[in-house]
Amino acid sequence: MSLFVKKTLSSLLAQAADSEKGLKKTLGAVNLVALGIGAIIGAGLFVRTAAAAGGHAGNAVTLSFIVAAIGCAFAGLCYAEFASMIPIAGSAYTYAYATMGELVAWIIGWALILEYALGAATVSIAWSEYLNKLLGGGIPYEWCHSPFESVTLASGVTLTGIMNAPALLILLILSLLLIKGTQESAMVNAVIVFIKVAIVLVFIALGWGFINPANHTPYIIPENTPGYEGFWNHGFPGIITGAGIVFFAFIGFDAVSTAAQEAKNPKRDMPIGILGSLVVCTILYILFSHVLTGVAPFRDFIDPAKGKEASVAYAISAYMPGYEWLATAVTVAILAGFSSVILVMLMGQSRVFYTMSTDGLLPKAFSDLHPKFRTPYKSNMILFLFVGAFAAFVPGSVAGDLTSIGTLFAFILVCIGVILMRKSDPTTPRPFRTPLVPLVPILGVIVCAAMIVGLPRDTQLSALAWMVFGLLVYFGYSKKNSKLGNMK
Repeated sequence: MSLFVKKTLSSLLAQAADSEKGLKKTLGAVNLVALGIGAIIGAGLFVRTAAAAGGHAGNAVTLSFIVAAIGCAFAGLCYAEFASMIPIAGSAYTYAYATMGELVAWIIGWALILEYALGAATVSIAWSEYLNKLLGGGIPYEWCHSPFESVTLASGVTLTGIMNAPALLILLILSLLLIKGTQESAMVNAVIVFIKVAIVLVFIALGWGFINPANHTPYIIPENTPGYEGFWNHGFPGIITGAGIVFFAFIGFDAVSTAAQEAKNPKRDMPIGILGSLVVCTILYILFSHVLTGVAPFRDFIDPAKGKEASVAYAISAYMPGYEWLATAVTVAILAGFSSVILVMLMGQSRVFYTMSTDGLLPKAFSDLHPKFRTPYKSNMILFLFVGAFAAFVPGSVAGDLTSIGTLFAFILVCIGVILMRKSDPTTPRPFRTPLVPLVPILGVIVCAAMIVGLPRDTQLSALAWMVFGLLVYFGYSKKNSKLGNMK
């Protein structure tokens, strides 16, 4: 069989039309926008903003968000075209199968595991950390850290982790929710999104009155500013570096496309869900970063005690007297943000597995639907075991930027796929058309490739090793069991 055998567009459309056997169609445009916001607004808003402002962009971190949003928009426009014309679960994997063939589709499906599965595990570990902060450190160290982590107390006693129980618990709860049903999951996600967006808006509204105009002067870090002498630490280069940091706060909008097969009217609703969530989050990010750098001088965020995870809470406590309760609310918002990110990541991964399984590239268990709920419940259970093992027993730092590199690789292939599909199927109706093709997809490829090049070398090598392992799985199992390949 050919390694680059492609799915025909007609077969994909026929699969999408088979509503009796497939996933249940329950999601509307509002649900999809909420899913996108749920995946995008996580810790990135609260952590990346301070890191980019304090280290490189200064007050111009607002411009960094605009640059990052433009980069995401290129990929988002390409995703919107595919999702509206091919309403099938699987996201970039499905699009690659139709435009570049089975081997490339497998590679991108394997890469998406880095984004969704490892992303969910890493975020669940962070969720555990913030829960412990909210509880005042009430969770014993042994039960919220992996066996590979330890700490020596002032008394000289060394504590070693046993397992990260809170991380495992949140994964279990959200996995059971996904098994219960997509509509129920979407409703819970909508509630979570409402809570965290409300707290973000409260911070913006209240913080606006505490903005000190002097903190926004100068707006862009001048050359030769003490502590910012490096080329990438001031001026326009500093804004670009800041964009690279906050870019990853946007990761997640592509997860909307994995739910295409469950959308009631995908031709209209998918572009709204993908691009709508991007627009909403971009506006919130810009306003949030403007207020944060206005309330607290951006130099404060260089200090590890201020500019790390508690940067927003620090700014509130130090510069907004009388609103200490808001610092606690921000922690609640971060927990809510983490929860919705995990939910959408788990859903996205199970849908990619579902589609790969229906194609024969993964075992049948991944595409078995629950007889009552019509959700890929076995896939959700298997995914919980895999992600849960990682979250419970492996330190969160291990994943590093692997989540991001998997996402960027998916973006690149989707952008290329739009160009190829325009040539191979020019007459196929496109409810949403990416503008300025091939310029927009090419710009998307360039921006995302630059982001990959800028990632640490260790991350690049780890991703390469993951891909090699994936190819072994493909040639050892998937190639032999491919339904499309065995038809040729």
